[in-house]
Amino acid sequence: MEPKAHHVIIGLFTVIAFATALIFALWLNKSANDREWAYYEIGFDHAVSGLSKGNPVMYSGVQIGDVLELNLDPENPSRVRVLVRVDEQVPIRENTKAGLVLANITGSMSVQFSGGSPDSPALEGTREEPPFIQAEPSAFSSLLTNGEELLQKADTLLTNANRLFSEQNTENLEAILANTRAATDALLASRGQLTSLLEQLDASGRRAEEAAIKVSRASDNANALITNEGQRAFQALEKALQTIQSTSARIDRLTQENEGAMASGLQGMGELAPALRELRSTLRNLNQFTRRLEQDPTGTLWGSETIKELSP
Repeated sequence: MEPKAHHVIIGLFTVIAFATALIFALWLNKSANDREWAYYEIGFDHAVSGLSKGNPVMYSGVQIGDVLELNLDPENPSRVRVLVRVDEQVPIRENTKAGLVLANITGSMSVQFSGGSPDSPALEGTREEPPFIQAEPSAFSSLLTNGEELLQKADTLLTNANRLFSEQNTENLEAILANTRAATDALLASRGQLTSLLEQLDASGRRAEEAAIKVSRASDNANALITNEGQRAFQALEKALQTIQSTSARIDRLTQENEGAMASGLQGMGELAPALRELRSTLRNLNQFTRRLEQDPTGTLWGSETIKELSP
């Protein structure tokens, strides 16, 4: 009798537990059906991989609803329209932002609402005409969208790396390293000469600096000389020019005042020209007569010719 009583108790407990679970499920379903929902349509300009019907809708990390439908935009299939329902008690405003967030490590996505200031008007609508909200691309969705391009770039990078480290390039690199090692050894072997060369360069630099200082001093002296002596020379030249200008003005004034006398003098000099010519001719004849008189005084005075002795 005792084992049979235990089986009855276990069976009764199982039935009670099943009935309790069924009643709880019915209560949850009734509670869900009794809730008032607000409907919104969210537009995505990028792929929504990982988002499906029934996925949760979150607001600042708290679930407020779920996804009802996912459809392609008939005018532009690259865009996706997602219909969500949200608890009517949660205000969704015009400046509320929407996007996608990663729900778990399996890649499932959730719709995430954020922002929305209290002074912004609330969005209102029905399931037949839900308000439209343009989603903002998230960093994760952009990463997923550009994943293929990133893989292509990575593949191209690896291909170029393989070409860079080809056998021929490796041999060239080994030759370059060997030449570099040889050049380094040569430099180390002649480091004494390099040290001497650097010392000479240092000495040349010091001499050049000294020469530059001397040139600078000479330039300063020349500048001072030009400034002082040149100024004096310019002043003397200015005085001379003033004197010349004054003298020229006086000559000009004298010329204007004695213009008639000078004209008469010049005319008189023109009349003296024939007399001067006659005087010049007389002087020339007198000069000839004097030479003849020196050579033959008698013949010149008496007009007789001198008898010349003939040589035997």
